[in-house]
Amino acid sequence: MAGADPADALEVDLTGLLLGVATAATQIEGGEVASNWVDWAARPGTIADGSSPVRAADHWNRWREDTALMASLGVQVYRLGVEWARLEPAPGRWDEDAFAHYRAELELLRDHGIRPLLTLHHFNSPRWFEEQGGWLAPGAVEAYLRLVRAVVERLGDLVDEYVTINEPNVFVTGAYAFGEFPPGHRSLREAVRVYGRLAEAHVRAYRLVHDLRPGPTTKVGVAHHLRPFRPGDPRNPWHRALTRTMRHLFQDAIVRAMTTGEFAPPLRRPRGVRRGRYADFFGLNYYSRTTVTRFEDGTPPGVPVNDLGWEVYPEGLAETATWAWERYGLPVWVTENGTADARDAFRARYLAEHLAVVARLRARGVPVERYYHWSLVDNWEWAQGEGPRFGLVALDYPTQERTVRASGRFFAEVAAAGGITAAMRERYVAGHEYPVSEGTPPRG
Repeated sequence: MAGADPADALEVDLTGLLLGVATAATQIEGGEVASNWVDWAARPGTIADGSSPVRAADHWNRWREDTALMASLGVQVYRLGVEWARLEPAPGRWDEDAFAHYRAELELLRDHGIRPLLTLHHFNSPRWFEEQGGWLAPGAVEAYLRLVRAVVERLGDLVDEYVTINEPNVFVTGAYAFGEFPPGHRSLREAVRVYGRLAEAHVRAYRLVHDLRPGPTTKVGVAHHLRPFRPGDPRNPWHRALTRTMRHLFQDAIVRAMTTGEFAPPLRRPRGVRRGRYADFFGLNYYSRTTVTRFEDGTPPGVPVNDLGWEVYPEGLAETATWAWERYGLPVWVTENGTADARDAFRARYLAEHLAVVARLRARGVPVERYYHWSLVDNWEWAQGEGPRFGLVALDYPTQERTVRASGRFFAEVAAAGGITAAMRERYVAGHEYPVSEGTPPRG
C-alpha cells in the first residue's frame, strides 16, 4: 500500500461515529419469490457455483435471531432492504402480509435501539417488471415510484432514512453492459439509457419521500459505489486517457446527475428533472480501487487482495470520501465497506485499517457520520453465489447455523468502546496477513 499504513496508530478514537452493518433483501432473505434474480439464477451458467437466492441466509424466517445478533454486536444503525417482488407480486397489487412482516422487523429494531436505513432498490425487481422491459420500459420510473409511495405510506412512521437506489453504476454495468446481472444485456446504448432512468427515478423519489414525510428527520440519498482509478503506467498516455474516461463513465457523471440534477455527456437530462439538491447525505460504498490498462477492472501484481482478488487499499476510502465532501458538501455515510475472507484471516485488520481512515477523516473535518460494515452475516453474493464470505457472522448454508467470527467480536468491542485500543489490536489484528495479487485474472 502506498504511503503510511493507516493502521499504524495503536489507538483510534471513533467517538460520535455511528457503527452499523448492512444487508440486502435478495442476498439474505431466501424464498421462492418471483424476482429477477431467482429467475436469473435458474438459468444455467449465470451463477459461479450454481446456487440461487432461494436459500441465502433464510433471514425472512430468522429475522428475530439476526436482530438479536445485531444487538449483541452493539449495532447502532442498520441498513436493510425490501424485496419489491414480495411487496408488489403483480402490478398495483400489494401484499399487506409482506408489509406487516417488514413492520414487525422495523419495530423490533426500534425496540433494540437500532436505527434503520431502508434501501428501496438493491438490484432487485419483480418478474412482472422484467417482463414489461425492466428499466428500459416506458413506465419503469412510474412503477418504481409506486413502490416508493407504498413503502413510505405504510412504513414511514417507523423509518426516517432511505436509500433510493443502491450502486446504480454497478447495477447498470452488470445488467446492461457486461451481461453478468439480469437481464443480461450487452449494450452501451442501453446502459446509458438506464443511467438516465435511474437518475430520474431517484430525483423524483427524493421529492416524493419528502412530500410524504416532511420534516428535518427525513433523510434520502443514494448508495454510490466509488473507487479510485489509477493508470497502470502513469507514463502511458493511453492508460491516462482511459483512466479519466472510465472514471467519468462509471461514477462521476451518474453521481453528479443524481446529486444535483446536472447531466454531463453521455447522459441526457430526462424531462422534468431540474437542477437542485437531491440528497441529504452522501452514501459511499467503498471496497477497492481499479488499475487501468484496458476497459475493465484491473489489479496489478504484488498488492494485497481479498478472496475475490480485489485490491485492499484503505487509503481509497479517504480519497473517495474527501472527493465526495469537497464536491458536494454533504455528510458522508459509509453505507458499505467490507471484505471477502472465508477464513476470517484478515477481516479484523481490514476493519481496523478502514476505521482508522474514518477517524483520520473526521479529525481533518470531513463529516463521516456513519460506518455500515458489509455484512452482518454471510450472504448470497449475486453472480458469485454462496462462495464469498463477507459476514461478521459465519453462516453454514445447509444448516443455517450462525456463528460470530472473531472479527465480529472485534466489531462488538469497538462499538462498545467507541474506538480501537492497543489491547484490541493485539488480540484481534496482530499477525493478520493479506493474500498477494498475481495480477488481473481474465474476464469470463
